[in-house]
Amino acid sequence: MLPLKEKDRTIVQTLLKAGCCPRCVLRFCCVGLQSAYRQPYQILEDELHRFAKPDESSNPTAAAEEEEDPPCKRIKLEGAEISVAGEKGTVIPLPGDSFDTQKNEQNVCVVCLGVLQDFCDKEFAQKMSRAVDSAGYQFNSLVVSVSLPPQLSVREHSVWLLVKKEVGLKGLCLGKDDVIQIKEAYKWLIHPLISQELGVPVNGKSSFEVSIAFIHPETDGDCHFLAAACSDCFKPAKNKQSVFTRMAVIKALEKIKDADFRKQFPCPPCPPVTKCVAQDIQCLHSPVFIAGRYNKYSRTLPQTPWVIDGERKMESSVEELISDHLLATFRADGFNFSSSGREDVDVRTLGKGRPFAVELLNPHRAVFTKDEIKKLQETINNSSSEKIKVRDLQIVTRDAVGHMKEGEEEKTKSYRALIWTERPIQEHDIEFINDIKELRVNQKTPLRVLHRRPLAVRQRVIHTMKAQFLDEHHFQLHLRTQAGTYIKEFVHGDFGRTKPNLCNLMKTVTDILELDVESVDVDWPPAIEDEDTYE
Repeated sequence: MLPLKEKDRTIVQTLLKAGCCPRCVLRFCCVGLQSAYRQPYQILEDELHRFAKPDESSNPTAAAEEEEDPPCKRIKLEGAEISVAGEKGTVIPLPGDSFDTQKNEQNVCVVCLGVLQDFCDKEFAQKMSRAVDSAGYQFNSLVVSVSLPPQLSVREHSVWLLVKKEVGLKGLCLGKDDVIQIKEAYKWLIHPLISQELGVPVNGKSSFEVSIAFIHPETDGDCHFLAAACSDCFKPAKNKQSVFTRMAVIKALEKIKDADFRKQFPCPPCPPVTKCVAQDIQCLHSPVFIAGRYNKYSRTLPQTPWVIDGERKMESSVEELISDHLLATFRADGFNFSSSGREDVDVRTLGKGRPFAVELLNPHRAVFTKDEIKKLQETINNSSSEKIKVRDLQIVTRDAVGHMKEGEEEKTKSYRALIWTERPIQEHDIEFINDIKELRVNQKTPLRVLHRRPLAVRQRVIHTMKAQFLDEHHFQLHLRTQAGTYIKEFVHGDFGRTKPNLCNLMKTVTDILELDVESVDVDWPPAIEDEDTYE
């Protein structure tokens, strides 16, 4: 038995006459029992017709009148269709006829356009599961995403106004928010079927999404009248083929007055000839984030691909040496590489390395053991150990990646630079450098990066410096600075764009011959025990 009450009889009668499918009838009766929707379609339709048929025992007059009217009975037996023209050409069956006549062919629902009729059975679930299997993803749960044509919202509004009028005549009311949404009812039907076919649970928080989009070309024009009535709701947007998006249509339906809607759209909607079409089933896995630290030993290796005016300048990059292996292992469609700062192509990164993170887009495999990640790290290191090495490789969350960028300018970094001086020097000439603490420098955007960074003056702090004499024209300079300090420009002055600079301090021309990053003081990602240290 369906969980319907006497007050629902009018709604059921009205909706069946309007051409609604049994499941849409249940939705407008606000039935929230999922098992009711999962009944076989024909059984559900038969039960609704029996419920909608007036109780003859409680209305003897109607029964007597029916007995005195043999032609109507004969017409029913012969299966003839008797109808009258409804509003704007809508066909409405005569009272009583539609509840007794069983049609061999299933009419397309005027509201869901077939979504709750032909796309929620075992056969369609098998079709979906075959599509998912062929995509080759690894997953242990899934979430189903459904996209419906925007005109379904218009048709739903039309039927709601029709029901609202009918129940209002009986002193009842039906709130639009009380009606079960098509998408919700569809998921009640398809979730257990697709879960059974694929052998995994359906979980709303799953990282693996199976999406299906429905279209209905026949009724694409149903929304067009709203553009004139609520023009401010429909504005062209990038990457949108039509202004009639679902959200724009819903917004317009909230604004339009009931009377204006009825004047421009039939209530109930005109019956469709065709049902919805299910477009290709799409699979998408949410990104996986891999973090670690890298050391760079080459002075001819950029961090990211180096392309100038469309021409590649270097054969490879740190990004590619790491990400190429990750892409292949996770079978991802693409990636985004980020790091805690960056070094120039001729700068080495030593010590514990520079923190980095790789966002792997739509990975087909996403679950790995710690041992598998360790072997992946070894593969990266063995294939490019002369140029880079990776440590602390691990899978992290999206939120964890944000820690790498937190307080970026407050972090410190340590460097070792080989300095050349134009004037011959002795050891005592550089001793004063060791006493300099918390030196504030103003750096105008360097000329070498002005093509990719806005012109600005940035104040940075050099916390400490230590000079080590080598010969009369060379010494090593160790610096611990605020992150974001341009070390090369501090040494040679960049034509006075950095003040003060080492040239000013030493009163001679100085330049930098080699630069190494000795440490990036970011406590992320967490260190993995038993890691070798790469110096």
